[in-house]
Amino acid sequence: MTGGDPVSWFLIEPGWKVDDAQGEEVGSVDEVVGDSSNDIFNGLSISTSLLGRPRYVPSEQVGQITEGRVQLKLAKAQVEHLGEFEEPPTSAAISPEAAGAFRRAEASVEAPIHSHGERSNFVTRVVHALRRTFGR
Repeated sequence: MTGGDPVSWFLIEPGWKVDDAQGEEVGSVDEVVGDSSNDIFNGLSISTSLLGRPRYVPSEQVGQITEGRVQLKLAKAQVEHLGEFEEPPTSAAISPEAAGAFRRAEASVEAPIHSHGERSNFVTRVVHALRRTFGR
């Protein structure tokens, strides 16, 4: 990974380059998942290929973050075996069996802080691939 001062996960943007532990580029950031109001970073959704589904990288596997680039603690082979990213719901309602019809409990569920509706469509992947190939 080339130099640069480390930055907070709050600054990560879709399209940033993602490197493996050895500094080889393996994809780009698709989405950041966390709770920005409580400073809880859960992980990243990354695109590793033009036609492939986004992969989920848990925060524990994210190494140094510098402007425009995220380095993972994983080797390239490990990145290829990451699970598919599934977008979390923005909220969930939980209805306990003992609760009446008018009672319900709502639970807060963490949502992506950088959400964009076209996240997994083909055009977005093409744009990210072009940025990786030709720079910003």
